[in-house]
Amino acid sequence: TSSGDLLVTMVSNDYKQSKIVRYFGPTEIQSIQWDDQGKALYSSDIYCKYLSENRNLDICVADSSTRVVVVVSAAGILRFRYTGPPTNNTKIPFKPSGITTDSQGRILTSDRDNNRIHIVEQDGNFLRHIDNIILQEPACLCVDSRDNLFVAEFVTGRLKKVQYYK
Repeated sequence: TSSGDLLVTMVSNDYKQSKIVRYFGPTEIQSIQWDDQGKALYSSDIYCKYLSENRNLDICVADSSTRVVVVVSAAGILRFRYTGPPTNNTKIPFKPSGITTDSQGRILTSDRDNNRIHIVEQDGNFLRHIDNIILQEPACLCVDSRDNLFVAEFVTGRLKKVQYYK
């Protein structure tokens, strides 16, 4: 994180609970697991959850099992859930995997099954897709300090640099 903390996704051995834990060195300083109604924020199955912190310190989690991006504040309070654009012209439902954020606070998440990347404002509003036929199952994402987007493809194992900033 920007403060030097480490964020870790954790699932219990019995796959009944899942949480995000913040560590400072070896010390756990925060655990994020429930919304304000006592419901689990994250799925608790064996599938990976990908996470990133944006510039306003929100924690953004791509949970492919529940097909949602969950965004909580630095205090662990649910801000919003993103389940895809308002109109979805694909036959395959949104299934986020990789996630990253850029210098403007935008959230970028890969939709591997639809070969696209969603760009969402820091308040949860859908901006646009990167819908590029050269991407084959985009999985992991990273944005560097110059807002260059790097995309790792699941099937090919290739790493691609994609121009997305407008």
